[in-house]
Order: sequence, then C-alpha cells, then structure tokens
Amino acid sequence: MKEDNYDVVIVGAGIAGAILAKELTEKKKRVLLLEAGKASDDYLSYLEVFYTALAKVPNSPYPNNPNAPSQNVLNLGPIPAGAPNLNGYMVQYGPVPFGSDYTRVSGGTTMHWLGHSFRMLPNDFKLHSKYGHGVDWPISYDDLKPFYEKSEWEIGVSADVEDQIYPGMGNNFFGKNYYYPMKSLPASYLDQKVAGGINGMKVKLGKNAYPLSVITTPQGRNSTPNKGYKPIGASWDNNIGQRCEGNSNCVPICPVQAKYNALKTLNKADQKYLTVINQAVASNLIIDPETNRIKGVTYKQYQSAQSSDHTSHTVQGKIFVIAAHAVETAKLLLASSAANSSDLVGRCLMDHPTMLTWGLMPEDIGSYRGPGATSHIPTFRDGAFRKEHSAFIVPVDNWGWLWGEFSPGSDVTRAINQLNLFGKKLRGYLDGFVSRQFGLQFEFEQLPQHANRVTIDPNYLDQLGNYRPVVHYDISDYTRAAMEAAKGVSDMIFAKLGVEDYTELQPRRYRLSPMERGQAIHSRAQGIWSALIAWERTNQIRSLTKTRNHGITKTCTSSDRAACRLLELPILR
Repeated sequence: MKEDNYDVVIVGAGIAGAILAKELTEKKKRVLLLEAGKASDDYLSYLEVFYTALAKVPNSPYPNNPNAPSQNVLNLGPIPAGAPNLNGYMVQYGPVPFGSDYTRVSGGTTMHWLGHSFRMLPNDFKLHSKYGHGVDWPISYDDLKPFYEKSEWEIGVSADVEDQIYPGMGNNFFGKNYYYPMKSLPASYLDQKVAGGINGMKVKLGKNAYPLSVITTPQGRNSTPNKGYKPIGASWDNNIGQRCEGNSNCVPICPVQAKYNALKTLNKADQKYLTVINQAVASNLIIDPETNRIKGVTYKQYQSAQSSDHTSHTVQGKIFVIAAHAVETAKLLLASSAANSSDLVGRCLMDHPTMLTWGLMPEDIGSYRGPGATSHIPTFRDGAFRKEHSAFIVPVDNWGWLWGEFSPGSDVTRAINQLNLFGKKLRGYLDGFVSRQFGLQFEFEQLPQHANRVTIDPNYLDQLGNYRPVVHYDISDYTRAAMEAAKGVSDMIFAKLGVEDYTELQPRRYRLSPMERGQAIHSRAQGIWSALIAWERTNQIRSLTKTRNHGITKTCTSSDRAACRLLELPILR
C-alpha cells in the first residue's frame, strides 16, 4: 500500500472514531480510519446469523473473527486460584470476572448496545469533595453540557426534557430552550403499572428517605422527530426503521436499524476526504525518538478471518487518535510503550456492575414487548447515601426474566420436562406465567481502582500474533455495599407491587452467568427453543408482513414444523 501522509489517522470505527471522522472531513481534513473488523455493509447477513444463533448474547450476530477477537459472555467462568481463566479472548485473573464485552466490527459496540443515553450529574464530577470517595474531575458538568447536546443530536436521542427530573440536577441542567431531537418513546404498559404503584413511595437509605419516581429513559432509537431533526432508518431502505417497531431484541441487533449505530454517523462523513481500511489491525505505534511523538501506525491487514495470512503496512499522519475501546486502546498503547510514563495506561478499568431481581406480578403486565427498558427509577443516582455506598440506577425491564433466568426458553423447558405439559395446556401455562414476569436491573457506580487493569503478556497472543488483553478486576466494598442496599430497595418495591419474589442471589462468590445457564439449556433443548420461536412468529407474522422480505421475520421453516406441532400451532407456509 502507498504510505500516504494524512492529516489525522484514527484507529477504531466505533462511535468515537466515526464522530471524529465526520467532524474532521467536514473541515476538509484528510482522514484515514483503520478498523480491525469487517465492514458492516451487509447488515442483513448479521440478522441471518442472529436468527440461527442458539444463545442470543450480545455478540451472537457477529461471526467470530480470530484475527480481531471479541470477548463473548459465554466464555465467562470461575477463575482458578493462582491461575487465569483462558477460556475466551481475555486472559482473566480476576478475582472477579470482567463481564463486559465489545464488538470489533465497523460500527463498534454501538452495533449491539441497548441505546440508553444518559448524561452524568453535576455531583458525579466532584465525588471526592462532596462525598469523600473517588476523585474529583478536572472539569465540571457545565463544561460538558454543550457536548452532551451535540452528542444527543448526532445519535438521535428520544426523550422529553420535562420528564427528565434527576436528583441533584440543579436549575440549569439543560440549556435554555433545549429539546431532544425526538420525542420520548411511549412508556410501556408495564412502566405505567409500576409508576402507578410506586411513584411517591419513600424508601429509607441510612438516615434519609428518598421518594421514588419512574421516568422515561433517553435512548438512541427513532421516535417522532422534533423540529429540525430527520431520523435515519435502515441502510438498505431509509423508509424502514424510521420509528422503533418494538421488535424486542435491541441487544444484540435492531432488525430495522431504528436504533442508532455509528455507521449512521460514518455514512455522513465527507467521503472525498475519508479513507476507510477494514480488516486492518493496528499493532504498533511508531514513536519519533527525537520528538517523542507518534509519527506512524503499523497495521496488519488480513483477507480471511479464518487464516493468519496477512500483510503489514505503515501509515503516517500529523495527528493520531486511538479510539479502539477502553481495552483495545490500552492494549495498543502498552504494546507500543507509548504515553505511559505515569504507569496509568490500562489502570482503573471500570464497568457498571449489575444486580438483577425478578418475580411474578399478580396480573398480566405485558412482558417481552418493546425495547429492553423504556423507563427507569433515577432516585438513587445521587444523594447523601454516597458517603456510604455507590450510586445506582434502576431500569424497569420490559423483557421479564430474560437475563435472570433466560426466560422464556427456560420456562418452556421446565413446563415440558418437569410439568409434562404439551399443546393447549402448555400454551395456557406460558400465557399465565410468562406474561407476569417482572424484573428490575440495578446498575452500580464503580470507582477507579488502580488494581483493576488491562495488561499484556507475550505468552498470550491471538491468531495474528497480537496481544490478548490480560485483565485484573474486582468489585470494591463501596460498590458491594450499594448492592446490599439495592436488594432492600427491591424488596420494598416488590412488597408494594405485590410481586412474588423469585430472585436467587449468591453474593460475594462467583455464580454461573445467566447466559452460561442459558447455553446449557439450549444445548439440550434446541427443539424446544425452536418451538418458542415458532410460536412467537405465529403471533407476529401478520403485523410484520410488509417487512418480511427484509429479513425481519420468517414463517415456520421445515425445522420449525415439529416444534409447531409440539405446541399444537398452525404451520405457516
């Protein structure tokens, strides 16, 4: 390849890289974008992979690529004492498994994100001075506010300003006359039932009582546009995906591209000034010994994900931006011995640790309809309790026990194997059980801990000979204390709503992830899962007929017909 000299070289075609490429090319800067994964120009092929995947985990639509590996939640497992868990892309030393994943394809992890688009709160930037924990930021919320506004309009966030009432937000949280690009998505029937039951209810944490509220969630998916905004739909037909259609599988892939992904931004870049090279894995940053500045990037370009054959190239530029995800960015800097005089590169690895609670509502609440969560409880995002434990947010899950118990697949398995139900009795049982499933998701603030880090080790390399990330990760007592408090909050909410609690928690020790338990269920009950899919298809086929040709849904195939008979359903042809 010709060694061109670009104004800016960007590593990573996720949301950060895409926005930078768009902004820079608008200013007529010559930009090179290097992406380790495949181009995402065949979105429909991802849908086909997703439909046939047994476990619908976040990376399931995106074929495994040994030359640009991604972590898969199905690879999580116990970490042996004194040795790492080598199952999967990450080398996990723990003591707690790092449970997040990311996607190395063009578009990055926005290809499988849920779409929730929250702003931080003013007190998040001064946690140490306000509550005595963590560190204060060198900037304030007001410094970031104009950039939040630009980001929301780039993503296309759906929300109503008047609904967004948060603790500690102050009087000028939104700019004067500001409005989101699109109106809020409607609250689900479940949201309305929960809000009617707990709004205004007071919950005590420590010495203070906090009133609960349920509000709609800002999210990057298409709704009714406000003045000045035009939604972007599917890449193959912009008339599709102009509104969220409630397909109920936002994670791992929106079938109509109503949910934002970074490809929408990348497509708006001025292509005259943008060069994109896919299947190009950055392996080293070249440092000028005289200036100590980066002067080039070496990358390995491969043709087939199943072969280690590749060619090496070097590209030069004036400015280099590494936008390759927190883990991959740290890995590249460490491999290049770059920007690490402070020994902070790769340290303070954070996530939002999650706790689930679930139970049965006393009546049908319409579970498994719409996006994963359309409303949330913001009450515990800020307050005096942060002196004792971390803050947390509480999405109200529309998807029942999907994450907690891998329902409804596991419910079908149990009904057949343990209750011996078939046909009409099976359908009646599922109607009365699945439709009442209720779940809360508690997502916790995690403070920066130096011991939580990404490192590299020459003993652990991928197929191309690049480093695999070596991860050390734990959860602090400050965050664990919030989990204990959150379980108390859940108990009070369940009692107020009359929810029968089915939650099984095993704190402070490793437990099989729901996805792993789901994988085990699928390995012995593939036909039963097919039955459930077939049943769902019979319920959806008429409403989705006009989009069927675009891969949104299918009628029963030959492999589904036995499953249809199991449920005594009509076979669609």
